[in-house]
Amino acid sequence: MVPQTMPLYMGRSILMEAKMIFPVESQSDVRSKPALPLTTTLGPVQIAVTDRDKALAIWRDVVGLELISEAGNELRLGAGGKVLIVLETGAVRPVVQRTTGLYHVAIHVPGRVDMAQFAVRALQRGVRIAPTDHLVSEAIYLWDLDGNGIEITFETPWRGTLGDPESGSYATTSDGKPHSGREPIDMDDLLGELGENPTIAARMPEGTRIGHVHVHVNDLHQAMAFYRDGIGFGGLFIIKSFGMGDVGLDYTPHAVAFNIWAGPNATQAPAGSAGLRWFTIVVPDAQTLDDVRARLAAHSFRFDETSGGIDVRDPSGNLVKVVVK
Repeated sequence: MVPQTMPLYMGRSILMEAKMIFPVESQSDVRSKPALPLTTTLGPVQIAVTDRDKALAIWRDVVGLELISEAGNELRLGAGGKVLIVLETGAVRPVVQRTTGLYHVAIHVPGRVDMAQFAVRALQRGVRIAPTDHLVSEAIYLWDLDGNGIEITFETPWRGTLGDPESGSYATTSDGKPHSGREPIDMDDLLGELGENPTIAARMPEGTRIGHVHVHVNDLHQAMAFYRDGIGFGGLFIIKSFGMGDVGLDYTPHAVAFNIWAGPNATQAPAGSAGLRWFTIVVPDAQTLDDVRARLAAHSFRFDETSGGIDVRDPSGNLVKVVVK
């Protein structure tokens, strides 16, 4: 799990009345409104693993995703019949530390009880979890047996707001009290969502979705230029003291987070390693895809045409597929 000295995900971004909520001068060069339509979403995330059964022991049996289909070395998992995660078996080694790639993929659940159900599945199987209260969301972190990071998130924007990420007052509750943004979840309270005679569900419900993707990069400003100026997300912040940045649309949560916690000299993982293969950004129409092409070209980001859209790598080598819904 993440050591207590390593920053857990701190960057849950709330936008109030279609405005970025970080009205501080230190972020003025970062903040921007999104160029992408607000109907843009994240699609399936493809992740390499070493062993089919070990991967399913976490992604299916603990996380609670349904195995929708299996063909060749690809396992397509999701909720409510919608594919969210594609596991690519055949990696020859686990995730290699100090490399770029996936920090975690965040699976957002529609109800707090769904997070409680997940917590019970993990505890029943002895899987270590890190329950963290970010105020505007609750998150439980875990890793699969290859070291791929997973976050299960329930969004709680009504509980408060985020402030200046570089100040000592990171977040404020709805009744005006300061909040660290990384306090432990009250597990007794969470498990109380299950009621007096709970029935433990085996699978995540319909409405579960990929909420955001958090990747390791080499340079925060280069990553911001790619995801904001090239792809078209709105710039939210760069927190130099935490070594991370954040982009999104104009609603909670963010869409892509990136950090330099793997070190400034992190390289792409060796071929055959477990980890991120790519993640998908789904735009609503062909015109939006053309706009993405134009922005990428204008900022000298090279991309390849595919049958469904375009493939493009961020400056640290993370592969992004932009496709039309």
